[in-house]
Amino acid sequence: MTETFNPSRHSLPRFRPATAADLCVATPSVPADASNGDVLALFTERRELMTLPVVEDGRPIGLISRNIFMSQMSKPFYQELYGRKSCIAFMDKSPLVVEAGLSIEALTFRAVESGEKALADGFIITRGGQLQGVGFGLQLMNVVANMQAERNRQIMHSIEYASVIQRAMLRASDDALAEALPDAALVWQPRDVVGGDFYHVARHAGGWCAVIADCTGHGVPGAFMTLIASSLLAQALQGCGPRDPAALLAELNRGVKDMLGQHAGGRHGGGASLSNDGLDAAALWFDYTTRRLSYAGARLPLFVLAPGEEACRVLDAGRTGIGYAETPAAHAWPVQTMHLPPGSLLFACTDGLFDQIGGEREISFGKRRVQQLLLEHRDSSAAALAALLADALARWQGGQPRRDDVTYFCCRP
Repeated sequence: MTETFNPSRHSLPRFRPATAADLCVATPSVPADASNGDVLALFTERRELMTLPVVEDGRPIGLISRNIFMSQMSKPFYQELYGRKSCIAFMDKSPLVVEAGLSIEALTFRAVESGEKALADGFIITRGGQLQGVGFGLQLMNVVANMQAERNRQIMHSIEYASVIQRAMLRASDDALAEALPDAALVWQPRDVVGGDFYHVARHAGGWCAVIADCTGHGVPGAFMTLIASSLLAQALQGCGPRDPAALLAELNRGVKDMLGQHAGGRHGGGASLSNDGLDAAALWFDYTTRRLSYAGARLPLFVLAPGEEACRVLDAGRTGIGYAETPAAHAWPVQTMHLPPGSLLFACTDGLFDQIGGEREISFGKRRVQQLLLEHRDSSAAALAALLADALARWQGGQPRRDDVTYFCCRP
């Protein structure tokens, strides 16, 4: 008897790779010398039978589609003309025939290559050349969908766990921020589950340092870059300390270029690097005693709003990123210093905030809106400002997709 297709039976095997055998449905067959009348009688008796293999000595030579066969035999006088003739008259002489051990992936490619008939009328499954049964396009699509769903589930599980690790890496900075700066807020919003932005905040004798960074990419590639960059940043902090942000960026630049081999012409002149990755960053050092701020930026500016000032000062970050192949290994970022009166507001962010598309005209959020919000709510706490900015960004974004990771840091030192 023909086995009725059960989708649950044809789900992804859990302990071995899926093969064509998992799609095999036992089915009747007819010999090549059977008449069309025999086939008609079989299709009439077995209404669930959708396809019928034709065999010689147990080996399939063709496949008869119920729909095509019944359509032909329903024409006037066709039963009288063809009823006694061999069934090979209406069979597909070149059906898709696959061995039972063929993987589902390979079967899918074979089915697509053979055209629509393999998906619509089915395909023959053999073992050692002998007929085992038939498979159908619906079965194949169901198994492929289940396999893809399982793979996606496993990938998402891995990414979600990677997010736990990434957030754990940032926790020390969250704790340090709460200790060093009571009036501060740090928002980290990856575009995907994991992201390419990261930050570092630490309290030291006499002051605190903060680094906001935006690595190449987002999602999993971006997250890999944050692991590299944050590890190199920790080494740079050990090597040159936190008090000179420009030296910190220079050391980080050399570290990224060395680790990824991104030196012009190859590290030893052996050809160009296979990658061109890096990061943008804003690095700050604040001295408690002198209230002096030191800042160095690589394409991430710093906004400063002092009490009584009517506009934000924007400390320029230049156009040179960190670690990229085109960035010289000896590049020196300038350090900018200033005295901060009590009540001054600092704001730094990655470019995902500025670049987010939205609004009625579907344009970027831009720096001007950020500065306007800081000015309008200059007396609010850093936490309140961060919340207002998050709300403004969400309303601006509307139904537009998130373009990039978004991280921003706001504080009153």
